[in-house]
Amino acid sequence: MAVLNRVLRLRAASSFSVRSFRSSSFLNSETDLKASSSVITQNSLPLQRDVKDRNAQWVFLGCPGVGKGTYASRLSTLLGVPHIATGDLVRDELSSSGPFALQLAEVVNQGKLVSDEIIINLLSKRLEASAAKGETGFILDGFPRTIRQAEILEGVTDIDLVVNLKLREEALLAKCLGRRICSECGGNYNVACIDIKGEDGKPGMYMAPLLPPSTLSSKLITRSDDTEEVVKERLRIYNDKSQPVEGFYRSRGKLLEFDLPGGIPESWPKLLQALNLEDHEDKQSAAA
Repeated sequence: MAVLNRVLRLRAASSFSVRSFRSSSFLNSETDLKASSSVITQNSLPLQRDVKDRNAQWVFLGCPGVGKGTYASRLSTLLGVPHIATGDLVRDELSSSGPFALQLAEVVNQGKLVSDEIIINLLSKRLEASAAKGETGFILDGFPRTIRQAEILEGVTDIDLVVNLKLREEALLAKCLGRRICSECGGNYNVACIDIKGEDGKPGMYMAPLLPPSTLSSKLITRSDDTEEVVKERLRIYNDKSQPVEGFYRSRGKLLEFDLPGGIPESWPKLLQALNLEDHEDKQSAAA
């Protein structure tokens, strides 16, 4: 409860849209749930919101490696709100001498989910830092991953929209195993070239590799947790424990389900269309 109280202090420190928190909200979620049959599809949203009207408070869901960070980062730039990736928070803590570093190393290397208490601690510190800098709104990437986390978040602040990215499993596994990090600049790249032929009524899919400049190619390293065994374990855990979060937001009419049709060039324009947004800079680049 001390951790939750710490999160709640954000209400006084930030201009996020925050409601009064009921301490029992995550203990009696089933009775408190307001069932709704409305589901947002790729082609519709409950209303078309002017992004200048108020700062977005969005959540990105999806299996590990689906591309949440890529699309959330692009949208955070477009909307002018911070992109907060809990995976980055965990990696920052791992590379530090922080109080959770040793515990996190064991959990991550085994492909398990980090405990709610640790994630909420790291997230609350990040939100406090954002508030201190005068930042408002956010796009959360990697949180919530469980019903309990979703209920805690719901008690603290209003989430406008939850974007659930989907990608077929064979492409997802290839993407995760192809991920590389530049040991020099920390940049993220992917050496996998995914070319899935269409069959049994399913369309084909092509995702080009995201390669670094030639000067950095020798400096690429693989994350210690990006092995086939660990990746499959992460996907299994996600399917078992995190997919119910989709139902939590679906019942509230906040879930936008988006099937990635391919790589960034194919998916980005269609995602913007589903969100009723336009990327003027992207259009100018295409026209140049």
